[in-house]
Amino acid sequence: MILNRRLISCLIIGVLVLSSPMAGAAERLTPEKMWDLARIGDAAVSPDGQTLAYLVTRYDLEENAGTASLVLQTLETGASSQASQVARAFETQLRAPEGRTVLKDIKGLSSLGWLNHPGGAKLIYIAPTEGEEGKPQAWLLDPQGGEPQQLTELEAGIGNLKASPAGNAIAFTADVKMDKSVKEIYADLPKADARIIDALLYRHWNEWHDYAYSHVHVMPIDAELKPGKVVDLMVSLKADCPVPPFGGAEQFEFSPDGLELALTLKLVNNPAESTDTGVYLTSIEGGALKNITPGMPGYDMEPRYSPDGRYLAFHSMERPGFESDRNRIMLYDRQANSLRELTVALDQTAHNATWTSDSQSLYFYSETRGTTQVFQIDVATSSVKQISEGRFDFALVASIPGTPRVIVRQQSMLRPVELAMIDSTTRAVTTITDVNGAIYANLELPKVEERFFTATDGKQIQNWVILPPEYDPASDKQWPMLTYCQGGPQGQIGQWFSYRWNFHMMASKGYVVLAVNRRGLPGFGREWNDQISGDWGGQAMQDILASTDGMLADPKIDRQRVAAIGASFGGYTVYWLMGHAESRFSAMIAHCGVYNLESMYGSTEELFFVNWDLGGPYWQSQEIAQKYADFSPHKFAGNWKTPLLVIHGEKDFRVPVTQGMEAFTAAQVQGVPSRFLYFPEEGHWVMSPQNGVVWGRVFFDWLDRYCKQP
Repeated sequence: MILNRRLISCLIIGVLVLSSPMAGAAERLTPEKMWDLARIGDAAVSPDGQTLAYLVTRYDLEENAGTASLVLQTLETGASSQASQVARAFETQLRAPEGRTVLKDIKGLSSLGWLNHPGGAKLIYIAPTEGEEGKPQAWLLDPQGGEPQQLTELEAGIGNLKASPAGNAIAFTADVKMDKSVKEIYADLPKADARIIDALLYRHWNEWHDYAYSHVHVMPIDAELKPGKVVDLMVSLKADCPVPPFGGAEQFEFSPDGLELALTLKLVNNPAESTDTGVYLTSIEGGALKNITPGMPGYDMEPRYSPDGRYLAFHSMERPGFESDRNRIMLYDRQANSLRELTVALDQTAHNATWTSDSQSLYFYSETRGTTQVFQIDVATSSVKQISEGRFDFALVASIPGTPRVIVRQQSMLRPVELAMIDSTTRAVTTITDVNGAIYANLELPKVEERFFTATDGKQIQNWVILPPEYDPASDKQWPMLTYCQGGPQGQIGQWFSYRWNFHMMASKGYVVLAVNRRGLPGFGREWNDQISGDWGGQAMQDILASTDGMLADPKIDRQRVAAIGASFGGYTVYWLMGHAESRFSAMIAHCGVYNLESMYGSTEELFFVNWDLGGPYWQSQEIAQKYADFSPHKFAGNWKTPLLVIHGEKDFRVPVTQGMEAFTAAQVQGVPSRFLYFPEEGHWVMSPQNGVVWGRVFFDWLDRYCKQP
């Protein structure tokens, strides 16, 4: 039978449509499209468990800024009689009723919560007052309608807003200036521009000390919703709550009766060299502080009162100076004035302890084998059960009162955060928001595989391998590969969705990505996690090389088109590999990487980090000095030949910008092809939308030069 030409054409078109993943509508994730993605911020469950409030931020790339909206959504906690849709890229059930936007496109909208007031639950949040010089203040809004009510009028504004469960007060932080600047010391020199520094930690991550301290304040709210007099709970105290640089409202908490607060404070003489934070109790009227963690020299923080008021749970690290120690859950009995560890038998770290409404158990999340899952621990028996599963990173938002369900943030390597609900009895995960559904309906998706390779000491290394959307295992086509080097140095390569180091985007650009869960990363037991400390250039580097070699044995990988990339400790890794990886790589990218261990020690801010991980200052002993010499990338710069892109921000005080400058100079002097991407207003991370796009364009331009076929 002979087919006519028109019929043949129709058949060819039909085959193409059927074989295309998105039937002609397919798009790829790019640096520009990344800023089209909506980002879910704060979320909170209403006291009656019926309503979910959350913030959604959307960015305008042309404006180089974003605005947030406040959305209310009914919580459907019962079983659905209708078949659910599937959340694309998550492949979990999707039940996302349309939300109601009650505030739209507001810059600076944050700190969302509920005030459980006798007259009905009200929304509270922080937003700036009107005008160009508007300061962030606390606001109250009736979810049933009406105009927002401004609650605070502090001259410098507030942060970290939180409501009392009793509905009688709000708490927030506000900066209190307690130190003098040079201009105030020498009033006759008003044009002087200088700082007088007498102690360490004069700058932190990306900010200089601003002569002020963040204090927790309380404001009563009466039955008519009228605010009362503001009380500073830390009056005259030169300390911060939350503890900088990353603490937020999770570091202080109201008791259920609204009469007491628990605060996280760092009251030490040597803050740059100590991780000794403690949990302190005080009345909402101010006064004496009671330390419930004496003799505990590590991090103690994030207090959580049980709903019945009997217990106070908090997180604690046992070893002083080790910022990545196992995070335990401690339980303080308020009646017996006693303390015990709840997670004593757990060989993993716990985050964000969250009480069930019956006060009988707590939820927490924890890294586990390249994912982050939710667990439940019983108060009476300390028995632990995992209540979630799948290739996701989950983070707790809140338990739903009176139910066995919790609200979580759900993300994967392929899709950013949406909100989801987990049933603790069935492990069922239901995605309940779909703020990026329209974009994901048209995206071609990479594929994620798990592969294991054998380390030089015989242990198995878990790796995530992300494959381009068009990758065909039956094809003979060879692919360029990126070996991703993780930072931290203790930070699991889980199912997170980064807005720069984005594996989805890298694979969509045609690269196979190898992400190595090397030695020193959590989720594989305490021994695996701790092995990086004091051994930066040792087994962790061998794990990366072993996994890279394992992938290079795959005939689908083009051995001549392989790059190594990473930031922070991952940047250190890249500089280390520049001097030790021989001819494995054809290009390198290091963002905010450590290059010279000696100069790093003298210019970084949190000395407890380098004291623990490097053993102390390089002059302390010959043994420590030798480790600096053995592990510092700058000692091996004479071996450099691979083209290198250096990226660094001026306001990075953790890994100062001179580290990147030293590395770039070493490459340039030796004639190694190199480029320096410098951001004068960025710190350890690139936060500006347009700077983020510049980052992505330069990143892929460099890789394509050396890793894409002509």
